[in-house]
Amino acid sequence: MGRGEPGQGEGVAGGLVDHPERLWRNPEPAAAYDVIVVGGGGHGLATAYYLAKNHGITNVAVLEKGWLAGGNMARNTTIIRSNYLWDESAGIYEHSLKLWEGLEQELDYPILFSQRGVLNLAHSLQDVRDSVRRVHANRLNGIDAEWLDPAQVREICPIIDISPDVRYPVHGATYQPRAGIAKHDHVAWAYARAADALGVDLIQDCEVTGLRISGGRVTGVHTTRGTIAAGRVALSAAGHTSVVAKMAGIDLPLQSHPLQALVSELLEPVHPTVVMSNAVHVYVSQAHKGELVMGAGIDTWNGYGQRGAFHIIERQMAAALELFPAFARAHVLRTWGGIVDVTPDASPIVGLSPVDGLFLNCGWGTGGFKATPGVGWCYAHTVAHGEPHPLNAPFSLERFVTGALVDEHGAAAVAH
Repeated sequence: MGRGEPGQGEGVAGGLVDHPERLWRNPEPAAAYDVIVVGGGGHGLATAYYLAKNHGITNVAVLEKGWLAGGNMARNTTIIRSNYLWDESAGIYEHSLKLWEGLEQELDYPILFSQRGVLNLAHSLQDVRDSVRRVHANRLNGIDAEWLDPAQVREICPIIDISPDVRYPVHGATYQPRAGIAKHDHVAWAYARAADALGVDLIQDCEVTGLRISGGRVTGVHTTRGTIAAGRVALSAAGHTSVVAKMAGIDLPLQSHPLQALVSELLEPVHPTVVMSNAVHVYVSQAHKGELVMGAGIDTWNGYGQRGAFHIIERQMAAALELFPAFARAHVLRTWGGIVDVTPDASPIVGLSPVDGLFLNCGWGTGGFKATPGVGWCYAHTVAHGEPHPLNAPFSLERFVTGALVDEHGAAAVAH
């Protein structure tokens, strides 16, 4: 449903919403813009929207080499939560969650945001210690968090196996009741529609092939549809951000990996929440239509292909069946892969670059979807003012020189 021509979509109560023929314009690129956003996924669209809404900057173009939201935005498992350990991570993700809670009303579009809660399972004594620590840290940051014993986990999710004699017994779980899921394509359409209404140009089939730099400052971009001048350029191209930044001579500390997920056939409602397990590397929810949505850990090899290795899917399914024996007769409907970019500390880079007027938003790993409103808000502030918003200031590129890392590698669950 790219190129601005979505058909009928689900309504808030599972009905149908009649779309107009197009939700946004398909303009030709202008000769120049105040701001060019490179990347038409969730982050790029949200950034453009908040540039216009919060800062009055409407002479903005979002350039997308394919179709809007056709990359990771369409290839994730839509989990939304804010229960991160470190203060810096908790700050930006909680800001995002608060925006999620009012987003459907603000954008006047059904995004199917469902606050069904997220369970992060503990399978060892060390898991328990780490999880309880995270609950206390969350509460100190004003984030809803609870520690549940196995019986309480079963109360939240009756189909989970809490037997003590399995390979990875469930010793308990953290629980964030306000967490949940949303319909990823609806989120993208909502931001695109709202940004377009404010005057933003959304330009598809427009790949950036080079950056124009003069005197240490970016002055525009070269694209497959011609050269476009710009006062500021904001990169938001997920796994390909390092490729685009290299055009400006910037080597970013990123590694891109495939990340796989899958859905089952449609089932009756059986799974009321979201369950994540780091030890067995699987996370499971049930989408609004009824399919089970499952994700795994990243494939270890580096690459930009939207595919992955079959053995990852095999391990993922084995892990899911250990936790949910009831799924043994479910059939896999389809699998897919996205491209995730990961930094050395598993936290994003959001802020200034060594080139004046060129801004960076990358390194979100597998946590990009849940951050969509929050990073769009903060990144727009950074681009508009030329300095970071307080919530994204800790995620500067300079931290890899100063050593002020935000190390989420050990603290995050499998779906960082």
